[in-house]
Amino acid sequence: MAMSGGKDDGSPMMDMNTTPLIDVMLVLLIMFIITIPVATHSVSVNLPVSTPPPPTTEVHPDKNKLVLTSQNIILWNGTPVTYGNLVALLKATKAMPVEPELQFQPEAYANYEVANQIIKIISDSKSTKFGFVGNENYATFTKAP
Repeated sequence: MAMSGGKDDGSPMMDMNTTPLIDVMLVLLIMFIITIPVATHSVSVNLPVSTPPPPTTEVHPDKNKLVLTSQNIILWNGTPVTYGNLVALLKATKAMPVEPELQFQPEAYANYEVANQIIKIISDSKSTKFGFVGNENYATFTKAP
């Protein structure tokens, strides 16, 4: 037998079999690697807590507010308008020397399809000063411990 060790005459092998020893050492090495705690380099920093800005009640002449209510009513600065009126109002604001800012604020339970149609109308009007407002009403603010 070629695998039996020294001689082919059947005499016992005199060398120590180190394969089980190596297997045990590898298992112990893996166990030590797993149990070593992960070295984390963290620095504790107390960050300031942001608070939502108070709602403003003042009206700016250079801003138009477009609100979509939960009943699918489109309000332009508080006045109900239709899709056709909205297109005309957007064309009129685009023709002004200084384009006023357009703020779009859908209410919490407003219809998504109607909001999507309004955004498409605004996009088609090529309005350059357009933004969403009121998102801070849905944000959750937590205090740091």
